Amino acid sequence: MPLRDIDDVERLKKINAALVSRVERSMDQQGNAFSLFQTAISLENRVRTRTEELHATLRRLEQSNIDLSVAKESAEQANLSKTRFLAAASHDVLQPLNAAHLSVSALAEVQTTQEGCKLVRQVERSLQTMEDLLRTLLDISRLDAGVVQPEIVDVNLETLFSSLRSDFQPIAATKGLSLRFRPVALAVRSDRTLLRRILQNILSNALRYTRAGGVLVGTRQRGGTIRIDVADTGCGIPDDQREIVFEEFSRGHAPAGAELAGGGLGLGLAIVRRTAGALGHPVTFSSRVGRGTIFHVDVPMAPNAAEPPAAPAEAERAPGYGLFGTRVLLVENDADVLDAMVSLLERWRCEVRAVTSTGDALDTLGDTAWLPDIVIADQHLNNGDLGIVTIAEVRDYLGRAVPALIVTADPSQAVIAAARAAGIEVMRKPLKPAQLRALLAYLLA
Repeated sequence: MPLRDIDDVERLKKINAALVSRVERSMDQQGNAFSLFQTAISLENRVRTRTEELHATLRRLEQSNIDLSVAKESAEQANLSKTRFLAAASHDVLQPLNAAHLSVSALAEVQTTQEGCKLVRQVERSLQTMEDLLRTLLDISRLDAGVVQPEIVDVNLETLFSSLRSDFQPIAATKGLSLRFRPVALAVRSDRTLLRRILQNILSNALRYTRAGGVLVGTRQRGGTIRIDVADTGCGIPDDQREIVFEEFSRGHAPAGAELAGGGLGLGLAIVRRTAGALGHPVTFSSRVGRGTIFHVDVPMAPNAAEPPAAPAEAERAPGYGLFGTRVLLVENDADVLDAMVSLLERWRCEVRAVTSTGDALDTLGDTAWLPDIVIADQHLNNGDLGIVTIAEVRDYLGRAVPALIVTADPSQAVIAAARAAGIEVMRKPLKPAQLRALLAYLLA
């Protein structure tokens, strides 16, 4: 019905109210749509802002990765430079020390007075202390640089303990201490030289800080691991020094008279921690002040735990053979070391021909009336010559595998591996004259 035909006022009011309500609802819907539109715009702006922030973060992260890569490369270059420096330092620094050792040894043999012998012993002790300090500092640097590559083999513990007993029994006897090693028919997987260094440093500390009683070395099997225990009755380590004792130049507070003559360098346990870290052998200890300390070294058991005894250690070879008349071809490019070595060998009544290069060595062999019984060569010679190569050429010239010895201050495992492959013995500078003489006698036998 048309609106003009409606004459009921109340009815018109109701129709008007309905129309107004419909208009209001329509306006509310439009308002909600506008609100949603505004919200969408706001969200879009927020998404755009967050996206820009994310892009900026990714750019910063990318730049950080580039900076990190550059820093890593710089660190690797620094480590490489450090490695090269250590190789040069260990060779150049130990060369004059080696010459001094040899000269003092030759000097000791010509002393006829008690005062002269006393002075020679004092010089030898000073040289030994200097050598220990230099070697230890170089070892720490090489371990920190990560250039020490362990040679993991089966290590017979009874043989290792026998060698340590031979070294430390005289020290314990001098102090009136007992030193006992429990028998063990076990083998472990480790680097023979590095494991020995760990134990000898622990033993040295144990004897140094023990005034009465003694030291006991034993083993316990814990699953697939052998725990080596070094127990002493020394002064003990306080709780507040449990970490400090592994730091460089840290020395415990021993009671009066508890230290060996000359004391220690405070580097033994620093070497222990770094060497054990390189081998993956956990080192722990328990201690009671005034009662003693037990150091524990956990080493993996070898598959064949009851390994047959290894060959006697080089230090245990009996020097029961003379060197009189031995013809020695000496190849050494350092003038001081050359003079000192010639002097020492001649004191042992050897016939020495000394040269400085491979070419000179081969020229010397042109005298067919003089053929060497043994060749002693430095590894790094003039003109880039290498002692191992020199020995190989000498052997080729002579047509026989003449006994040979490389003496070097180069600490790299590569030199040792190459020498072993060629059947050549290796001794590290500075040389110990007594060990040199024993090894020469062994090779000539």
